Amino acid sequence: MFWPMLAIALGFLGIAVLGVLGVKVFVEARRLGRQVTVTAERINRASEDLERAATRLAATGEGLR
Repeated sequence: MFWPMLAIALGFLGIAVLGVLGVKVFVEARRLGRQVTVTAERINRASEDLERAATRLAATGEGLR
């Protein structure tokens, strides 16, 4: 009777460990998703700034010719 109870306890423990690891993976995936979103917004802002600067530079350069 000892071995079947041990097998059930170890099985439950294994499922519990997998559950905890699954939750950790989920939390880290959400954190990574938020970081990707923030980074994409920063890249978009930098791209817009670069486009505005290039437009002003092009307008200034046309007057020099």
